[in-house]
Amino acid sequence: CALLVNTTSLGMQDQPALDLRLDDLPRTALVCDVIYVPLETPLLKQARERGHVTVNGLGMLMNQARPAFQAWFGVMPEITPELKQAMLATL
Repeated sequence: CALLVNTTSLGMQDQPALDLRLDDLPRTALVCDVIYVPLETPLLKQARERGHVTVNGLGMLMNQARPAFQAWFGVMPEITPELKQAMLATL
């Protein structure tokens, strides 16, 4: 199993794109980007166009927010489809 994860700010809105060619990456590799604005970074677009499965940073953002919300409000929120849609509407 191959995995490529971008954990830098490159590709984020108002930042330069990550200059990385995927030519040598196996087609079965999963490509992840922790960035969520834009949801599809240049890296994820390039990977998707090559047929890779891609994952953006929205899931990480939402799951990292859960314990912070619990610390402040004493309740661990569930990530529902409605919450995800509300988050997407703000991006």
